Amino acid sequence: MKIYGKEISVLDWTGDALAVGFFEREEILTLNDEMTQLDQKLLGTISELIQEKECKGKTGCICLTRVGSNTPIRKIMIVGLGKSSDFSLNTLRKTGAAIARIAKKEKIKTLALQLPNFNEDKEGSAGAIAEGLILALHQDNRFKSDPQDQDLKLETVDLLGFSAIETVITRTEQICSGVILAKELVNAPANVLTPVTMAETAKELAHNYGLKLEILEQEDCEKLGMGSFLGVAKASELPPKFIHLIYNPSGTPRRKVAIVGKGLTFDSGGLNLKVSGSGIESMKVDMGGAGATFGAAKAIAQLKPDVEVHFISAVTENMISGRALRPGDILTASNGKTIEVNNTDAEGRLTLADALVYTEKLELDAIVDLATLTGACVVALGDDIAGFWSTDENLTKELKQASEASGEPMWEMPLKENYFELMKSPIADMKNTGSRSGGAITAALFLKQFIEKTPWAHIDIAGPVWADKESGINNQGATGYPVRTLVNWILS
Repeated sequence: MKIYGKEISVLDWTGDALAVGFFEREEILTLNDEMTQLDQKLLGTISELIQEKECKGKTGCICLTRVGSNTPIRKIMIVGLGKSSDFSLNTLRKTGAAIARIAKKEKIKTLALQLPNFNEDKEGSAGAIAEGLILALHQDNRFKSDPQDQDLKLETVDLLGFSAIETVITRTEQICSGVILAKELVNAPANVLTPVTMAETAKELAHNYGLKLEILEQEDCEKLGMGSFLGVAKASELPPKFIHLIYNPSGTPRRKVAIVGKGLTFDSGGLNLKVSGSGIESMKVDMGGAGATFGAAKAIAQLKPDVEVHFISAVTENMISGRALRPGDILTASNGKTIEVNNTDAEGRLTLADALVYTEKLELDAIVDLATLTGACVVALGDDIAGFWSTDENLTKELKQASEASGEPMWEMPLKENYFELMKSPIADMKNTGSRSGGAITAALFLKQFIEKTPWAHIDIAGPVWADKESGINNQGATGYPVRTLVNWILS
C-alpha cells in the first residue's frame, strides 16, 4: 500500500472510494459548498445516504454506498469523527483504521480520505492517519495453510488536503515496521519462538540494520553471577540467551538510554504450575516486553536519532523438570542480593533483576523496563492501560508525553516504599512476591532493588499487550504495545 498527500479538491479526485469525515451534530449532517458540488456531481448520492442512514457524525459511525455508474467515484463513505471538542490525533488513528477495514471488506484498491487536521498539525495528522491505515491492515497469516484475501489489497491511499508528507509517511512506515515485528514475535507460538530463535531474530536485526549485538550464553551469565535469571532458566531443555542490541548514532549521542524487556518465551508457572483456566494457554505472550524492545530496535535503527540506545532482554522459558526451581529455594542475583523464591510463577522479575543490574553498569542516562509482569495490574487498570512506576520526575514527564502522543495509554502508579515490608524474608534479603494486595506495586518495588542510581521506569504491559477482539487500531491478537511510545520517548 502506498500513501500519498494530494493537495486537490474532492471534486477532482477519481478512484474506487472516497471517505469524508464529519464532526458530530445533534441534527442530521449538512453539506458545505464543496461537498454540495460533489453531491451534485454524484447525482445526489451523498445527501441521499445521509438522509437514509440519519448520519449525525457519531464516533465510529461509517455509512457507505455505491455510487451510480458513469461517475468518477464508485463508492462513498460518510465517516463520523465524534464531537469536535474530543478531537485528537488518536481520533485520526482510529478513523484511519476503521476506514482501512471497510476498504478491505469492500475490496477497494484506490481510496481517498478527506479528514481534518488536528491543531493545524498536518505532519502529525498525516502520520496518525497513516498509522491507523497500516496497522489495521496488517494481518498475521504466517501459520495458516491457506491465507485468505491475499490478492484483495488496498493499493493506494490519497490524503486529500495534504502535501509534501513523503518524509512523514516514510517515518510512520518505519515505526509501524517495528510495531509489526513486535506483534509477530508475540503472536508466534512457543514452539516457534524460543530463546534460540529470539536470538536469531536479534542477529537478523543487527545484520539488516547495522546494530551491534552481544549475546551472552549460559556460561557467560554464570561468570557474571546471574543466579536469579539462571535459576528460572535451568528447568528448560533450551539454553537461555541474554541479548544485548546497541544502536549507536553517527555523531556524539546527546544521551544514552536503555530499554529492557521481559523475555519469557513461555511461562508454565514452574512448580507453582498454572492450571487450566489460569491463562496458561496464552503464556506465549510473556515475552511481550522483549517483543516490544526488539520492535523498537527495528524502528530506531531506521529512524537514526542522535541517541545511543541499548535493547536488552534475558530470554528463557519457565518450565518444569528435575532441575526446576523449587518454592523455598534461595537465589543470588548478580548484585549479591539474595531472593527467597516463594512462588516460581513470579519468574519475570527474577530474570529482570539480573538484566537491570547488567544494564545499570553501562552508565546510562535512563533505563525503562517493560514486562507482562502482573495480573494485579490488569485488575487495577484493565486491558487497555499499562501501569508505570518511575524514580525520576523528568523521566515520568517524558514517558507521559510519549504515551499521549502515541495514543498508548499508561497510568502512573505509586512506589510506596513501606509496601516492600510485605516482601521481607527471614532467611534472605527478600522474597520474590508479597501479599495479594498491591501486587503490581510490590513487583515494581522488587525491581527497584536492582537499580541504584540511574533514573528508571517500569512499565507493566500485562493488559494492553494483547487484544481479545478488534479495537481501535488493534486487530485481534498481539498489539505491539508500547513500541510507538518507546520510539516517541527516544526521539523526544
